[in-house]
Amino acid sequence: MKILLLGGHGFIGSHVNKKLVDLGHDVHLASRRNGVDLCSLESIESSLQNHKPDAIINCAAHVGSVNYVSEFSADVIFDNVQMSINLYKAVANKCPFALIINPLSNCSYSGESDFQKEDDWLVGDVHHSVFSYGNSKRIIYLISKCFKDQYGIQSSNFIVPNTFGPGDSLDPNKTHALNGMIVRMINAKRSGEKKFEIWGTGKPIREWTYVDDVVNILIEGLNKKENYLYPINLAQNKGFSIKESAELIKNAVEYDGELIFNTEYQDGAPVKILDNKLFNEKFPNFKFFDHYKGLVQTVKYYNSEINKKEN
Repeated sequence: MKILLLGGHGFIGSHVNKKLVDLGHDVHLASRRNGVDLCSLESIESSLQNHKPDAIINCAAHVGSVNYVSEFSADVIFDNVQMSINLYKAVANKCPFALIINPLSNCSYSGESDFQKEDDWLVGDVHHSVFSYGNSKRIIYLISKCFKDQYGIQSSNFIVPNTFGPGDSLDPNKTHALNGMIVRMINAKRSGEKKFEIWGTGKPIREWTYVDDVVNILIEGLNKKENYLYPINLAQNKGFSIKESAELIKNAVEYDGELIFNTEYQDGAPVKILDNKLFNEKFPNFKFFDHYKGLVQTVKYYNSEINKKEN
């Protein structure tokens, strides 16, 4: 297939690109790094006109830590909504037969939801700590539905848990949550710190997924005859508290200091675990990457990147 990969130079996008190329697809990347500004309708239209893709995988996002998306909430929601509305308008104008695949963060569920079922996805408000980012993901679905109704544009929307793995930013304030903790703990070990500070109480429970799992479900979306306009969870129905995750990372990093908790930082929603009933029905043969092996691979990556930076 001829595929346009938005945000193809980013964390998830770079992994998607590698897998698609390995599978023999004709992939074209689109991000600011190669001159495509998704906040500009003209820019994305030009890219679509040039490549005429069969499918578009939309990994582009303005994202960061909980603290980042709170502090820069207006910028975050503006950029994400602008990119999404431009994408769908450009597709309607230039290649309305292209399939669009969107990964949506599970922070778009209500802050009150603990067991996140698709039927309840739009019930209740997004948690205030991720209000800007979570609502921008809800809006992607609303945009995709409206453009399906008027223009017949096909979309598949997948709700993904907190993602971790190699390839993310070295800045803990810009990276995904679990990766941020890994980077900070590696730095604590390297500097000989005897205590490691965890942001918040450590009590919130999160479902994590390794980046390869997100890559694989997005590619499954290309192959399925059925489109998932209303989102479907990428779900294992399994979560870890932040404290448990920190202890697993401590083992992977081989850090021998003490874990302490800074309760001045907000926790975010107390529980985020995704219901996997529908996912198991639609993707019965999907195999998830082993969680601890994923942590070990991520630690190995960040150790290597930090060594490069220091040298």
